[in-house]
Amino acid sequence: MAIIVNLDVMMARRKMRSKELAEAIDITEANLSLLKSGKVKGVRFSTLERICAVLECQPGELLEFRPDA
Repeated sequence: MAIIVNLDVMMARRKMRSKELAEAIDITEANLSLLKSGKVKGVRFSTLERICAVLECQPGELLEFRPDA
């Protein structure tokens, strides 16, 4: 089972750079990069809420479940 993070896709749709989003949601660019790559074990709901507010999207647009084949 895999959870795919589509944060980079949503950022591209909104024409937003990592630096801008990191500043807007008050996290470091390094932590944002880890989140975008899916290399984190979890994400706080408060962080997810800020991302959704800034990018004007729903959590389901950022996270996707793909079962293993």
